[in-house]
Amino acid sequence: MRSDARQTKRHPHDDAPDTAAAFRRLTEMPHGPERDALRQELVKAWLPMAERLAGRFRNRGEALDDLRQVAALGLVKAVDRYDPERGSAFESYAVPTVTGEIKRHFRDHMWTLHVPRRVQDLRNRVRFARQELTQTLPGHTPTLAEIAEKAQLSEEDAATGLEALDSFTALSLDAELPGSEDGYALRDAIGGPDPALDVVIDREAVKPRIAALPERERDILYMRFFGDMTQSRIAEQLGISQMHVSRLISRCCDRLRDQVMQDAA
Repeated sequence: MRSDARQTKRHPHDDAPDTAAAFRRLTEMPHGPERDALRQELVKAWLPMAERLAGRFRNRGEALDDLRQVAALGLVKAVDRYDPERGSAFESYAVPTVTGEIKRHFRDHMWTLHVPRRVQDLRNRVRFARQELTQTLPGHTPTLAEIAEKAQLSEEDAATGLEALDSFTALSLDAELPGSEDGYALRDAIGGPDPALDVVIDREAVKPRIAALPERERDILYMRFFGDMTQSRIAEQLGISQMHVSRLISRCCDRLRDQVMQDAA
C-alpha cells in the first residue's frame, strides 16, 4: 500500500524533469564545451517551469514575453548557483530564485516613481485586498477602513498603499483629463514662469532704501506708484508745483537705482 502511494504521488510540477544526476555531473565537470552543453540542457529542461512562474505575473503592466525572458534569466542563475550537495531538490531552490528575479524586475524597472521597498509592499497588499473585496462585494467600492481590515494594516498604511497605486505608471502630458470634453490635457495645467517674481525681488531690494528716504519724498513715491495719483494731484495736495514733484520723483528714482545697483555689485 505504501509503495502504491509513492508511485501515485504527484510532483509539484507535473512535467518536472529528473535532473538530479545531471546536476551532480555538472558540478564535477571542468569548465569547457561539454559542461556548457550540459548546462544548456538543464536550462532547457526546466524552462517550462520558469515560464509558468512568469505567467503568474501577467496583467500587471508588463508583456508576458518580457516576463518569460526575465524568468529565463532567473533560471540560468539558479542552474549556475545550485549545489546538489546541500540535499535539497533543484525545484525548491529554483522557484524562489526565478520568482525573486521577476519581482526584482518589477521593482527596479517598472515603477515610474521609485518609492521605498516598504511602500511597494504596502501597495501590493492593498491591491490584493481591494481586488478580493471587489469580487466578494460586487457593486460596492471598498472603503479605506475595509481595505485596511482586509489587508491587516492600519488605515494610515492602507492610505499610503493606495497612493502608491498611482506611482507604478505615469500619464502622458498629452493625456486628456477625465471628464473633459474639450480635449483639456495635463499639459494645459502646467504653469509657466511668473514675471511677478522679478518684481518681488526688486521690491525687496529697494524696500530698505525707500525706508531711508526723507518723509516727504517717501510720501511722494507712495502716492505716485502705490496710490496711482497724478503729479498734478500730488502737487496740489502738498502745496508745491508739479515741476517740483517731477524733479523729486526723478531724483529719488535715480538715487534708489544707483544704491540698489551698488548693493548688487
